[in-house]
Parts: sequence; C-alpha cells; structure tokens
Amino acid sequence: LTFSLLSVTLLVSFGSSMLYGYNLAVVNSPAVHIKAFYNATWSQRFGHGLAPGPLTLLYSLTVSIFALGGLVGSLLVGVLVEQYGRNGALSRSALLVLLAGGFMGLSRELGSPEMVIIGRSITGLHSGICLSVVPLYVGEIAPKNLRGFLGLMPSIFICLGVFSAQVLSLPELLGQDRFWPLLLSVVVVPACLQLLLLHCFPESPRYLLIERNDVCGAIKALHRFLGTPDVQDVIEEMKEEQRSLSSVETVSVWQLLQDRSVRWQTLSVVVVNAGMQLSGIDAIWFYTNTIFENAGIPVSQIPYTTVGTGAIEVIAGLIGCFTIEKVGRRPLIIIGFCAMGICSAGITVSLLLQAALPWMRYIGVACVVGIIAGFCMGPAGVPFLMTAELFTQSHRPAAYIVGGSLNWLCNFTIGFIFPFLQMSAGAFCYLVFCGVCLLVALYVYLVIPETKNKTFMEISHIFA
Repeated sequence: LTFSLLSVTLLVSFGSSMLYGYNLAVVNSPAVHIKAFYNATWSQRFGHGLAPGPLTLLYSLTVSIFALGGLVGSLLVGVLVEQYGRNGALSRSALLVLLAGGFMGLSRELGSPEMVIIGRSITGLHSGICLSVVPLYVGEIAPKNLRGFLGLMPSIFICLGVFSAQVLSLPELLGQDRFWPLLLSVVVVPACLQLLLLHCFPESPRYLLIERNDVCGAIKALHRFLGTPDVQDVIEEMKEEQRSLSSVETVSVWQLLQDRSVRWQTLSVVVVNAGMQLSGIDAIWFYTNTIFENAGIPVSQIPYTTVGTGAIEVIAGLIGCFTIEKVGRRPLIIIGFCAMGICSAGITVSLLLQAALPWMRYIGVACVVGIIAGFCMGPAGVPFLMTAELFTQSHRPAAYIVGGSLNWLCNFTIGFIFPFLQMSAGAFCYLVFCGVCLLVALYVYLVIPETKNKTFMEISHIFA
C-alpha cells in the first residue's frame, strides 16, 4: 500500500463518494424548515398556503429529484470515461457541485423553491457520475491483493457523508431554520479540494494501456501508484487482456445486454444493484426522523439518536473494509443482506406491538441500526467493486451504466413512494424490504463466485 494509492483513494472518496452520502441524508433533518419555506413562498406568490398533500408531494420531489439527476449522470458515465478518462471525468464533475451549491445556498435569499430542486438535481447528476467512476478508477489502479480494501474505501466515505450530514443537522450547529441553505450547500468544500488536488495524480494505467495504447504513460502511472520500478508482470497482464480484446471495441449498453457470454455477470449486476436500493436503505436515510417519530422516540431526542446511528454506520463500514480481504466479497454481501432482511421484519413487529409493549420501540430503533450496519458492512460498497471485477475492460463502462441506472431508478422509486407506502401499508411496508433482501442474498449464494485475489481475466474464465 503506497502513499500515492492511499492518497488518491482518500481524495476521490472524500471529494466525490462522501458527497453522495451527505446528499442522501441532508434533507432529513431540515424537512420541517424546507416545507415551511415552500409554504411561505407559495403563500407570497398566490395568497394562500399549500395543502398537506401537495406540500408532501413537493417535498417528496425535492428528495427524489436527487435520484433522477443520478440516473442521468449514470447514463453519461460511458461517454465521460472514454473521452476524458477516469481521473479526468472526476475532475470535471466537481464543477457541478459548485454550481449546485450556489443554487441551494441562494435559494432562500431569492425566494425560489425551484432553486432548491434544481440544486438537488445537479448534486444527483454529480453523484450519478461519481458513484460509478470512483470504484471504476480505484478498482483499476489497485493491485489485486488490495482491490477489496481500497474498493470499499468509497463506501466508508459514503457512511461518513451520512454521518456528517447528521452531525451538522444538530440544532446546536446548522439545524436551525436560518442555516438550512448553508447546510445544503456545504458540499462545495470537498469538491473544491478534489478539483485542486486530483490533477496531481496520474490516470488509470489500464485505461492508458488498453484503451489509449499509451504504454509509456501506463508504466509511469504504475511506478507512481505501486512505488516500484518492477511493473513488468502487471504490464504483461494488461497486454494479455488487451490482446484478448483486440477484436472487441468498447461495447455499448445494448451490446452488453445482448452478449450471451456475459449474461450471468450482467444479471448479477442487475440483481445486486437493484436489490441494494430496494432493500429500503434509502427509506431509512431519507426519512430517519419520521421513522423514529413513528417508533415513539421523543422529538427532542431524535437528532441525537440519528447521529448515533450514523456513528454505527461508519464503524460497520470500517469493519467491512478491513475484513473483506480475509472474509471475501461473497460472504460479506450475503451477511449484509440477510441482516437487513431480518431487521426489516423486526421493524414491522416492533411497530405492531409497541402500543401494547412500549419497550418494543427500542427494538425498532435497534432494527433500524441493524439495517444500516448490515448495509454499510457489505452491500454499500461491494456491488460497485464487483461490477469492476466481473467484467473485462471492453464491457466495464457499459456494466457501470446498467448497474448505476438501475441503482438510481430504484433509489428514486423508494424516495418518492415510501411516504405514500407508509401511509397505506403502515408497519407492513417493511416486509417488502425484508423479502427483497433475503431473495438477493439467496441469489448471491447460488450464482456469484468469490473474486478475491483473482485477476480480471481469471474471473472472466470462472464465469465462462
């Protein structure tokens, strides 16, 4: 593990991945203030406030537009990484955060709810690009024995982003009515740091050699990342992959979906990425305060309970990061989904029984924590790492587009319909999440092989 490898992984995780986690959770605490701003603005414009239904719809749009932006961003990944490279795509995408921060930061001063929604959609666009490009970049620069450790680093920063949003949302910090625009726009700080420093690190050696045929550039990049002059073995492995792909150009999404030789890899990416969002984790992150309020936690204690869950997320992410090379990808993701499924069922039971047994509310809170911990330990980062590992260079960008698009589409679906699902199904809505988690765990157990310490070509041969 060299200084350059660790530095660039920490930089892109801090400047990109962390912003995804932050933007997922940041709208949770100031929901009351944002709704009040929407209502007041509507009243000024039209002479009357919004009814509860339309207000909930407008706020749900504010929450879920982030995922629609992410969907668009994920569709652009293939073009961006082919034209600008992995490093170049990340550098340019940081400019989107500066634009979004300006929109959200000035929204109240200009009396424009539309600016909040536009800003959220632009942050989603940035996250949609980075959620695929960061693991792609890290997965390509990391040696095979460190791919799991470094590949889960972005997921730790996603958890840190959620935790940062929860801490900054405390009433003692930025959780007051006058500070919510600042709370939404503080994302510009990590983006600026990435914009300033990322150009100091080289492009992905695999991209330089296999796609640009720049052998000298790839050798220089490997010297920098691996810290050793002897990189011939790595170069030979890349050239072998290049030779195997000599008659294959970078495939499109449509070609990927039609390619029977990678159908199980593609199906695995579809199942795991869709399952990751349909597991209900985004419902937990977007609406933590509402869930805790329904569980009977006093309103004054909810912000601090939420911060406690955020700390557990970070700890669980660290456990996953430091155990993945020993335990493997497959066991971590199976354990994570099983834990989430059991805890989702536990939330349903606790909500049904808490009227008769008040102490069941604490079981409900423990189950929420269990869902978050299970997610951060495996499903948070392993699917993106596996997408890089299951495909060769020619198919990898298209695979990230497929996985990323499904990820964001399911994210939007859950963010938009969860309040209405909760109103109609009550406590039983969590049983849907339980079923999804257990089915995904079963699929991974039956279909996906372990990829630990294997080259990309070896993994391709296992599936073949």
